[in-house]
Formats: sequence, structure tokens, C-alpha cells
Amino acid sequence: MKGRAANHHHGRANRAAGFTLLEVLGALALLALLLVGVYGGVRSAIHGVRSGSAAIARVDQIGSAQRFLRGELAQALAQPIAHTDNGRPIYFAGSAHEMRYVAPLPGYLGKLGPQLQVLKLVDDGKGGQRLELQLALLPPDGQPPKPLGEPQVLLDHIKDGGFSYRGRDAQNRELPWGADWADGSRLPQLVRIRLQPHGGYGWPELDVPLRVDPAAAVGRVGLLPGSMLSPGGVR
Repeated sequence: MKGRAANHHHGRANRAAGFTLLEVLGALALLALLLVGVYGGVRSAIHGVRSGSAAIARVDQIGSAQRFLRGELAQALAQPIAHTDNGRPIYFAGSAHEMRYVAPLPGYLGKLGPQLQVLKLVDDGKGGQRLELQLALLPPDGQPPKPLGEPQVLLDHIKDGGFSYRGRDAQNRELPWGADWADGSRLPQLVRIRLQPHGGYGWPELDVPLRVDPAAAVGRVGLLPGSMLSPGGVR
């Protein structure tokens, strides 16, 4: 009897010291739920960081494109990009989705001298547009411009956009805003770049003054009348 009581007491002690299968499974289930919650939180945090980084990168891209366009257009030069059939020089060509002009590039990129810059809104194949810049050297012997590499994307994921121009005609009459600049022997006084990026990012309407007027003087660079947007100039 004494031995049987001792064995019974030893069995109860073993059960008290261990866990049943149901207890182990329950603990594992709780641990799995805890790990799922932690993983979900970490994944949400990573997604938030990535979204924030992407938004910052997008804002930086838009700002860089605006600064580049404003700086380059403001430095447009009175240098011919082509000639008409009767030999008349063409200094600027502009339409609703493309413009051509000559300007010096900033920094080390400008060591090659003034270059033909072609800004173009092209279809991106995804239901939107992208703004591309193509650079080309202007040979001194009057040969056609030589492209420098592939076009560079200044801004992508654009829902809609266009260019418009304003200035004066050969009789110094003020012209209204238009989607085409017909008189290539003159530079427009103002270029407007309107873009609507995808994702709700803002693009303030960008009006850039061009300071140079090739018709203002012979053999030298002149300033456009009202180019500093004085009260009597174009607004």
C-alpha cells in the first residue's frame, strides 16, 4: 500500500511539473498570433517609410525639373537653330508639346559650349506622358545639330501638359498666349509650361521670361523690351 501511494504521488508530481499537449498547442497559437501582429506592424512601418521616401523623391524630381527649365529658358541665346528656305535664321521653335532653343548648360556640362535643347512631351506608353530633354551640338560650319546621347527624362508620370508662348510680333504688337510660336526669327518674351503630374502632386503654373531678343540689335545680344516685367511689359 505504501509503495502504491508513493507511485501515485510521483505521477501527480510529474503531471504538475509538465504541460499537456493542449497547453502547448495553445501557447504556440498565441505565439503565432503575436508574431503575425509584430510582422504586420513592421510591414506597415516599412511601407510607410517607403511611401514617405517615394513622396520626397517625387517632390525633389518636380522641383529639380522646375529649376532646370526656369534656368535654361531664361538663358536662351540669340543663336540660330536652323534657317528658312530664303536663308532667314530661326532662333526659336515652339509648339504645344515641343520647343527648341539654344542655351548654355550649367557647370561642367556647359564646357561643350551652347547647345540646342529640345524639350518634348512624349507618350510614355502607359496612358500618360513624360518630359524629355534632348541635347545636341551646333557645328560651327552650319551642319545639322549632332545629338548628344539619348534623351533624358526630366519628369515622368505626367497626366496632362503643354507649352504656350507670349510676346510681340515684328511690328512690336503684343501677342496673346498661344500654343504655337510662328515667328522663329524672334524669341517669345514668356514661355508657359503647364504640367499635371499623376498622384496629386502640384506643379505651379511656370511662366519663364526670355531675356534675349535677336531682333533688338545687329551683331550683338539685346534685351527684350519689358523683359524684366516692368509695368509696361508683358505680364
